Amino acid sequence: MFDNPPTARARPSIKPVLFAVLAAFLLGGLVVGYLAWQGNFADSGPGEGPAASPGETARLASPRPAPSASETARSAAAVARVEETQGGLDQRIAAAEQRIARLDLQAQAASGNAARAEGLLIAFATRRALERGAELGYLGDQLRLRFGDAQPNSVATVIAFARRPVTLDVLLARLDGLQPTLRSASGRPTFGRLQEEISSLFVIRRETTPSPQASRRFERARLFVESGRVEDAIAEVEKLPGAPGAATWIADARRYARARRALDLIETTAVQEPRRLRDGAGDLVEQLSPVAGEGAT
Repeated sequence: MFDNPPTARARPSIKPVLFAVLAAFLLGGLVVGYLAWQGNFADSGPGEGPAASPGETARLASPRPAPSASETARSAAAVARVEETQGGLDQRIAAAEQRIARLDLQAQAASGNAARAEGLLIAFATRRALERGAELGYLGDQLRLRFGDAQPNSVATVIAFARRPVTLDVLLARLDGLQPTLRSASGRPTFGRLQEEISSLFVIRRETTPSPQASRRFERARLFVESGRVEDAIAEVEKLPGAPGAATWIADARRYARARRALDLIETTAVQEPRRLRDGAGDLVEQLSPVAGEGAT
């Protein structure tokens, strides 16, 4: 008996593998076809944008038309408006500069007038202090500062008088005390008294001429002192018979009169001095006085 032949080994089947490869190929083809149908593979160079339409390409290629007359007129009008605006701005700037200059001049004028008014007030205060016989104090410093350049002699006269002041009341009281001495000629030599008595026997004068009698002269001198006319009072006292005995009174009365004249000059300087008047800070007052300006015109 023959033995049965050996059983052949079972070979693996490749059909499933072929089916899988074929399915994958078909699936890839379907995907590629779908993407191509959607336009994802359109030709475009790197960095290029979307293709322009034919109408847009023609518009870009055609030359730009020349501006019309209306557009040219509008452009010219716009340029004219800009130039007009620029010119108006320049005019406004010039007008503003003029106003600033006027304000500057007005400020200087106000400052100068204020300095003159202050100087005048200082002079008035000085006069009141002298009338009371009081010390000047700070008024003396202000006189030197404001009027020292313009009226140095007047300032020195006022300050010197303030150190030894004499009032009208004192002058009048002293004049009354000198009445017996002034009416008599006891201080004169005998020959002088005799000559004066003989000359007074016959006097020819006009009716309007003041009486030369000693009593009348003394009364006039007293009235002059009361009214502040010290210089006229001095002239009457000097003509009295006893004038040598009133030398001290005459000297004080003259100092009083000089101080008053100096004060008058200082007050006038405060109003009219054009160059050398100074303000409270010591600066020159450059603004002319309104009174001086009216006189110049």
